[in-house]
Amino acid sequence: MSERYLRWTVAGLALIGAGIAGYLTYTHFQGGPPVCLTSGCEVVQKSKWSELFGIPVALLGLLTYLSIYASTLVRHPLVKQVGVMLALVALGFNAYLFYIQEHEIGRYCTWCVSNEIVSLILAPVAIAWLLSADDRGRPVAR
Repeated sequence: MSERYLRWTVAGLALIGAGIAGYLTYTHFQGGPPVCLTSGCEVVQKSKWSELFGIPVALLGLLTYLSIYASTLVRHPLVKQVGVMLALVALGFNAYLFYIQEHEIGRYCTWCVSNEIVSLILAPVAIAWLLSADDRGRPVAR
């Protein structure tokens, strides 16, 4: 796949993740439960794991996804590497959050699981983007 296609796929996935995280951030600050297919969303959103050092986890996710998106707009190898690193950090943190839902809370938030799926798809696409060559066939991020 071309570098351009991979870059815009990363951008699109980051915007989807930002949309989910943005909605969860909004509902966190509004204090109401998110619209949910199960009762798990409200339980997860109100749990002690919904904040990290007093900062809503959803807000951290929103900032991370927006940073990944921004990395696709700047054509510099270092910025590209930072974007990919953020995608990998997001994957690891989302895996942790999924573990918390499964083993500590015992409920699932459909928004959170959707976000975790986005990061699961985003990480390998971001790695492929990092390793891709530019339009002239030269490696971009090496």
